[in-house]
Amino acid sequence: MRKSRHTLIRWLLGAVLVADLALAAVNWRIAGAPRDPQDELHSLRQQRALLAADVARAKKIRADLPEVERNSGEFFQQQIAPSQSGYSALIENLGDLADAAGVRTGNVTFRQGTPDQRGVVEVEIGAAVNGDYPNIVRFINGLEHSDTFYVLDGLTLAAGSTGGLGLNLRLRTYFRTAA
Repeated sequence: MRKSRHTLIRWLLGAVLVADLALAAVNWRIAGAPRDPQDELHSLRQQRALLAADVARAKKIRADLPEVERNSGEFFQQQIAPSQSGYSALIENLGDLADAAGVRTGNVTFRQGTPDQRGVVEVEIGAAVNGDYPNIVRFINGLEHSDTFYVLDGLTLAAGSTGGLGLNLRLRTYFRTAA
């Protein structure tokens, strides 16, 4: 009984192997068969349309470059403070924003990076802000709408003084060097 069972399994495995080889041959013939010329033409037309759209986008980008350069130059001049007045202007701006929002700032620290090839210097700012929740929200809103360009990298909750809320802020801004 055991021997006949092994023989049956061998025959079944052989039949599966033969069927697998037959299906592989059919698959090979289908893959090697020439495609319908109409299908090939349709596929090539789709590829051509995609490439034409890419070329049109590239031409639009090229045409828009002078305006983008003008806008970036205006942004650079208007939003990036010169390094000569940088730190005093930052301290004054942060103080004005704090006064307008009704919060107190403290422990303001600055860390200046090295100028890049365009003369832009990144300045990291750390500050502690204390006040009531609505006032702190007003202060952060003031940062976002300030004429000085700030990037808020992070804020962490800290112990506030006199029962208020305290935040430690991590900001970035940029200076332009005299060129």
